[in-house]
Amino acid sequence: MTVDSQKQAAAHASMRFVQDGNIVGLGSGSTAAYAVRFLAERVRAGLNVRGIPTSNGTRELAAELGIPLVTLDEFQSIDVTIDGADEIDPQLQIIKGGGAAFLREKIVASASRQLVIIADASKLVPVLGKAPLPVEVIPFAQALVAKEIAALGATVAIRRDSSGNPLTTDEGHHILDCHFGRIPDPPALARSLEEIPGVVEHGLFIHRASVVLVGEDSGVQELRPKQA
Repeated sequence: MTVDSQKQAAAHASMRFVQDGNIVGLGSGSTAAYAVRFLAERVRAGLNVRGIPTSNGTRELAAELGIPLVTLDEFQSIDVTIDGADEIDPQLQIIKGGGAAFLREKIVASASRQLVIIADASKLVPVLGKAPLPVEVIPFAQALVAKEIAALGATVAIRRDSSGNPLTTDEGHHILDCHFGRIPDPPALARSLEEIPGVVEHGLFIHRASVVLVGEDSGVQELRPKQA
């Protein structure tokens, strides 16, 4: 299977977690976009759901495809959210944020009874840190936060848009891409980042996934958190 085929297989498998009448969190990124398209097919076939998108891009896609949309102001309890990931370790700890929507993604995930993560097989890693860890910051504190994160052992770069300007998120913030290398203790790093004034959110999703669906050549592997 190609990477796109693996993404589609995982997205298609996620549809079994969506029931009639659900409020559904709609993730962002290329894999989540497949789930939005599959969900739209079910809506056209008569499924009654309402979606809460995690980014402006997802909102535009869902609206174009005819998925009824609501907001967190209207519903603070979400039945299931389907979203992608950049990296997934054996403990189902996750790095997200390549699409710059991880702040809203984490907010929606926190309000969800189930978080279904969908990914292709390349996203499975033995230890987090192959990809940079994104950290969303307020522009006023950008230089100070970058200095503090560098002191934690990271190489820090401001994410830029196609014009070379600092990329601005849907909430008006900037993103620092932080290269830590191997992250042996993601919860400890998350706590350290959260203590830095000016940090809005980071891309570590710790103990949030209810299930991870991974598209592989042999089919879709279902991974669940180990019981303590």
